[in-house]
Amino acid sequence: MEEALSGLQSDLGYIFRDLSLLEQALTHRSFAHEHPPARDNETLEFLGDAVLGFLVADLLTRKSPEGGAGDLTQRRALLVSGKTLARWARDLNLGEHIRLGRGETLSGGREKESILAAAFEAVIAAVYLDGGIETATEFVGRFVARSNQ
Repeated sequence: MEEALSGLQSDLGYIFRDLSLLEQALTHRSFAHEHPPARDNETLEFLGDAVLGFLVADLLTRKSPEGGAGDLTQRRALLVSGKTLARWARDLNLGEHIRLGRGETLSGGREKESILAAAFEAVIAAVYLDGGIETATEFVGRFVARSNQ
């Protein structure tokens, strides 16, 4: 798996010191259930959601300090939506790296918006835990900048 993740790390623009964080971020609960003691990405998804919300709010506020709260809230909601996160995950070909159980694999889990979005949030958390807030800010900022073009 380490060799397969080297290409992904290149696409992410970040090389992990602790590769197990990236492996966990890419592990769906269906895989973890079938392959104990593998840890699923749900806790990282939870943290990634919070980090993403904070970073997007910070980036939007810095870009538009005079912006109204209503407008900023709408823009943040669009950027952290499952649809947007799944698109960013597809941009990285994240689906091909997600570890899924047999049932999810057979049902097309690698293309499911909810699975892709959750994995992307988990990757954000992994980047944050491995590289700190500045690295996570740079990572998220690249995707936000693409969305604002």
